[in-house]
Amino acid sequence: MPDSGGSRAQREHIPTSGTGPGADSAPLTPHGDAGALSVDPGAPQVTAPAGLPAAPEAGGLKAARRTGFLVTMVLGGLTALPPLSMDMYLPALPAVTDSLSAPAATIQLTLTACLAGMALGQLVVGPMSDRWGRRRPLLLGMVVYVIATAICALAPSAELLIGFRLLQGLAGAAGIVIARAVVRDLYDGVEMARFFSTLMLISGVAPIIAPLIGGQVMRFTDWRGIFVVLTGIGIVLTLVVWKWLHETLEPGDRHTGGVGEALRTMRGLLADRVFTGYMVTGGLAFAVLFAYISASPFVVQEIYGASPQTFSLLFGLNSIGLIAVGQINGKLLVGRISLDKVLGFGLAVIVLAAVALLLMTTGVFGEVGLVPVAAGLFVLMSAMGVAMPNTNAQALMRTKHAAGSASALLGTSSFLIGAIASPLVGIAGEDTAVPMAVVQVVCAVAAVGCFLGLCRPWQRAGREAGGL
Repeated sequence: MPDSGGSRAQREHIPTSGTGPGADSAPLTPHGDAGALSVDPGAPQVTAPAGLPAAPEAGGLKAARRTGFLVTMVLGGLTALPPLSMDMYLPALPAVTDSLSAPAATIQLTLTACLAGMALGQLVVGPMSDRWGRRRPLLLGMVVYVIATAICALAPSAELLIGFRLLQGLAGAAGIVIARAVVRDLYDGVEMARFFSTLMLISGVAPIIAPLIGGQVMRFTDWRGIFVVLTGIGIVLTLVVWKWLHETLEPGDRHTGGVGEALRTMRGLLADRVFTGYMVTGGLAFAVLFAYISASPFVVQEIYGASPQTFSLLFGLNSIGLIAVGQINGKLLVGRISLDKVLGFGLAVIVLAAVALLLMTTGVFGEVGLVPVAAGLFVLMSAMGVAMPNTNAQALMRTKHAAGSASALLGTSSFLIGAIASPLVGIAGEDTAVPMAVVQVVCAVAAVGCFLGLCRPWQRAGREAGGL
């Protein structure tokens, strides 16, 4: 059984380069801070020499590990906050339209603004956290999130609501990007992959319960009450972060440059072929997920005639499948099987499920009912439980000194690719589910192509087998 990995304070990986033909076997000369690390749990690892003097803030890092369960819950809460901000609000859209006397298309922009803010905010907060540490940008982002959300609750017009939903998304992005960076600070190797699977368990529950919470809030108050609840959640998370989440980026690992240095760092990350491969692979897999989220209410209810209650049940079952497979990945597979092998298997299952859905929706198997389509969606969504955490882990294992910038690129690319794919599912109107299946097949096949063409996992596996 391969070595189980360990924390960054205890392990150093042998550097490898990810750019250029045959460059994977050459020693890395980092561009800025975009160093590349060995990405397979079976790769040789060297224990850091004992007795080294602790860095000034090493005590905070050790304390963060001692309170591992609390850190897990805090990071899970931070990654769950954006889906809560999006999905709790969905049941209130008709009420917002009536209350603000605005067209439905205008109110839809409040969702678009929040999503755009989450995508762009990560590009700003990630480099900030590499320069000033994780705590200060995170606390600043959380304070701005609380203020923006409170103003949303008081917004007198649709235009003001759209503006502060954009600010809410920009600030809420701090939780997403810094949570991933903190995991990279604290863990390496398969431990990091396991931690990402645990985060998926926590954050994966949010999309399931958020609409239910929003619906229950609407029973007792109007749509503004949803933003009041989100403000309260933001305040609690801010206090928890302030009190219990220690700084995890030691001063020696921080950047001193400004915007130019941040751009050079991101350019160096994107120049790493393998990092870019994992980033795009994960973004395309996320696009498959976005296509499902965008189209499934229409496909399940309008085309196949299911009730809203049945749709909610199927949506919940699919989310449970994703979470369960993510836990199998973290508890049973990671550390026993190469992350690339598990990722490749997950991508293959996604492709097969998407192709099956395309064949069913185009009538190749004749008239099919809801049950076969629901089964195909369940298999596809469950396979996401190994695809998404492992692409994040493999990409971040290559970014020892730029975890914040790398996390920003991972998050922004996923949101942008997903946002591009999402509108395409309705391109042929309301009478067919074929566009959803086509988008899923194209994105899934493209993800496999990026994984094989850019990541080239067999090259690293061959070097490691040969002791290189």
